[in-house]
Amino acid sequence: MSDQTVLRPAAPRLVCDTRPWSDVSALTDLACTHAIAGEAFAALVKPPDWTSRWTTAWRFGRKTVRFPVRALNEVDMLASVPVRRFTWRTDQWHRPGLEYLVSTERHHGFESFEEELLLLCADFSGVLLEALAQPFRLTFDTTGGRVDHTPDFLLLLRGVPLLIDVRPAHRIDVEDEVKFAASAEAALAAGWNYAVVTGWREHAVGLVDSFSAGRRALSDPLGLQPQLLSAAALGPLPFGDLVERCTLPAVGRAHAIHLLWHRRLGLDMSGPLRDASTVRLAPAKAPAGGRW
Repeated sequence: MSDQTVLRPAAPRLVCDTRPWSDVSALTDLACTHAIAGEAFAALVKPPDWTSRWTTAWRFGRKTVRFPVRALNEVDMLASVPVRRFTWRTDQWHRPGLEYLVSTERHHGFESFEEELLLLCADFSGVLLEALAQPFRLTFDTTGGRVDHTPDFLLLLRGVPLLIDVRPAHRIDVEDEVKFAASAEAALAAGWNYAVVTGWREHAVGLVDSFSAGRRALSDPLGLQPQLLSAAALGPLPFGDLVERCTLPAVGRAHAIHLLWHRRLGLDMSGPLRDASTVRLAPAKAPAGGRW
């Protein structure tokens, strides 16, 4: 199978090769992703009509409806509900919960801390329109028989939708590889992107979590945000110096965090947020489309 037929993210690394600014960072700049093994694709059975043979099961209320892979873009996704219910009990090993997203203005379910981080970073990406948890159950053919797999999220972005599985690298086994390969093929057939997120680049989670403190609407009766933007327009400067140029620096810090979350200011992501961190005014032109 050629590399041109499926999205193959780079293998995860502990340290980021580039130092992106937060205001133009996409999920690809924040996430560590898994490169699916070629042997996993070889284990899939794909006759000429495989997009009709492979199916997806979606839930609409209490009703389950099956669609072939070739018809994925005909599904009324926004009317669907998670294909598998979220469960909470005292003896379970994973940690489910609900995460509020500013992008959708509502709560979304997750089944683990890693999935919660994915939702937080997707919310920060600036291109998220909707997040569908456990969107469908994919049934596909392998050399060992029929297999089912439920991807973790389908993110509807400004651009190409992104199908995602979230799995720490040390927990990926051979069976998982085959399921990920099948998900990648189904996503490709639908014209979507696909990725397996195994972790996050250095400082990414800490910074996005810090910015999230200012993600909700914030009134500015003192006009501190225009002061911050005007100061940043003079050139990149340390975060501490930026807020000191406000008429009320203590309150200016909260507004600076708000502007960082909403990408009106950008921070050098090479280290944690501190007074010495470099801040700039975000470019007026948005980054080129097609990135996730």
